[in-house]
Amino acid sequence: MRRHAAALLLLAPLLLAGCTEGETAQELDLEVGGSFGARPTIVFPDGEPAAGLQVDELTAGKGEPLDTGDVAIVQYTAHVWDGGGNRLVDSSFNRGTPAAFPLEGLLPGLERALKGRRVGSRVIAAIPPSDGFGANPPQGIGAGEELFYVVDILGAHPKGASVDSGAGALAGVRVGGGARPALAVPAGAPPAAFTAKVLTRGEGRRTRSGQLVVAQYEAAIWRHRRVFEATWKSGGPRAFKLGDGTMIKAWDRALAGVPAGSRVLMIVPPAYGYGDAGHSAYGIKGSDTLVFVVDVIAAY
Repeated sequence: MRRHAAALLLLAPLLLAGCTEGETAQELDLEVGGSFGARPTIVFPDGEPAAGLQVDELTAGKGEPLDTGDVAIVQYTAHVWDGGGNRLVDSSFNRGTPAAFPLEGLLPGLERALKGRRVGSRVIAAIPPSDGFGANPPQGIGAGEELFYVVDILGAHPKGASVDSGAGALAGVRVGGGARPALAVPAGAPPAAFTAKVLTRGEGRRTRSGQLVVAQYEAAIWRHRRVFEATWKSGGPRAFKLGDGTMIKAWDRALAGVPAGSRVLMIVPPAYGYGDAGHSAYGIKGSDTLVFVVDVIAAY
């Protein structure tokens, strides 16, 4: 991952993202310092922020450009820009891992600011309420408050991202090869014990506890041999923090130490899945054994 020397940058007039005829950018006396990928320093000017959505690229990356449907992996800091305390409202640096920004579903102003930018870029955006949360912001942000983001784009993963893998099998479960693996669960009782197998071992960074892992997966309930979720079909890669308890135990166990670019098959009894409570939204009972095939796309 390419890094850039630290610099304190006095911004030239910010460029309006998606500006229309007759609009002009307003000069903002704003300083942003720090190297790409590191926590930025921000010196806000006195007084109220300038009106309108304004965007600039402080560092131009040379990686893939972000497109509709991509998941961007970013480090970011967000402030309310009110001309007073300009308080911090969110930062990936405070959580210890980067964040995943799906390009469909962001704040309108943030999506406009990032779309088309390349991996390796540092982008800043002043986002008025009309391009932000609107009249119903989350707790801690007022309805009329402007936001200011500094976003470093670490990676981009398209909706159809997958591992190049052949077919494989485990305990009678078969997985087809190709870009989107197809699960085939056999009839009969499942194994009682948790088991996992790396079908294809990649050559990327090994995952470890505390990292943000980007994955695609297909999942089935053994009892009726039915797939209940497939990210390739439902929207694209998902990102999660490995080892922090947000995922089922099976994932933390099976995926730790696996290099990016790997495809992993796992058979998950209830104790390693959703336990006695099951998961009613997916039709999973407390006694259900699950099957997952997971493509480890990247680790950050």
